[in-house]
Amino acid sequence: MLDSQQELNTLYHQDLYQWIETTIHKIQHQNLDQLDWENLILELEDLGNSQKYELESRLLVLFEHLLKLAYWQEEREYNSRGWKGTIIEQRKQIQKLLKRNPSLKPFWLEIFSETYLDARDITIVKTGLDAEVFPREVFCTPEQAIDENWQPNIV
Repeated sequence: MLDSQQELNTLYHQDLYQWIETTIHKIQHQNLDQLDWENLILELEDLGNSQKYELESRLLVLFEHLLKLAYWQEEREYNSRGWKGTIIEQRKQIQKLLKRNPSLKPFWLEIFSETYLDARDITIVKTGLDAEVFPREVFCTPEQAIDENWQPNIV
């Protein structure tokens, strides 16, 4: 088992998985004075950020597919089943993420409108439709976005 801070730091940069296993072992055996605190803090921060990134990414995909379903008439007949499937998947995953991490709710509310605008921009490019087709403001509430019974108005 590695003991020196320098060895742990080297391990962190050469074999992250082994560094994690070593860190877990040290924590389980309460060898807290032997932990690589600097990198442990970095990893915990990254873990928190990854949860935020996942939430934002899933919301972006959800908005893209809600917009396609509501406004891309030419492709709706051929693609609506796939879009609806993606909508269901993203809603379920967002619900699970918020249930497992209730402290993400303020972040969810904070990014909601901005993520819609990002999804709108992406959907404009992907569909080739005129920007005026899509609402400039988010067309649903955060609750509606993940409500399995809510659908956007189909144009």
